[in-house]
Amino acid sequence: MKILIVEDNRALASSVHEYLSRENYVCEQAFNLHEAKEKLLFFAYDCIILDIMLPDGSGLDLLNFIKEKHISGSILIVSAKGAMDDKIRGLEEGADDYITKPFHLPELNARLRAIHRRKDLDGSHLVVFNEISLNTNTFEVTISNKHLDVTRKEVELLLYFLVNRNRLLSRQAIATHLWGDYTDNLSNVDFVYQHVKNIRKKINQAKGNDYIDTVYGLGYKFNTHKYETGR
Repeated sequence: MKILIVEDNRALASSVHEYLSRENYVCEQAFNLHEAKEKLLFFAYDCIILDIMLPDGSGLDLLNFIKEKHISGSILIVSAKGAMDDKIRGLEEGADDYITKPFHLPELNARLRAIHRRKDLDGSHLVVFNEISLNTNTFEVTISNKHLDVTRKEVELLLYFLVNRNRLLSRQAIATHLWGDYTDNLSNVDFVYQHVKNIRKKINQAKGNDYIDTVYGLGYKFNTHKYETGR
């Protein structure tokens, strides 16, 4: 998952960033409302960890901004202890969950994973399509119940395809989702091709179907219709 941490306390933001990065999230940071709006306009995130109290406004203002601009992504509110009104307003404005300061980092991780399961995975830690099964808790992939030897990035890439079935995904979108916004400064993202090639090869060796289509000049698509009768 790709996370935007909106938190003005730089020490806390750094701790959250370091912890979630170790848990293999792709994390970006914004320290005020203005920075957060800029990032949300230019980049996509799976989840936004949003502190209510920001130096240049309220996190609730950012919630309204997200709705007005039709920006996708789940929202986890971080509120001060006892600030029940903020929690209620945040949930009413579209936030998915909240956590109260001070919090334990493993709890934050658990809430992020729960939000992801509810919104993107239909409440399950298993993502299944035909012969492919991916466990988001253990990061294991099986093809017709046969274990696939894959790297963490290959699991994340396959999950990205499975969650975005039949959608065209550009190489830049894949690179940014899995490696972060710094990829915008690279002259090319040819390394995406190698990762896609590797996961396709491993699925093929396990006798799985190759659902990933290359759309030349544009990117890739996980084509669920590819092996339907008559296609």
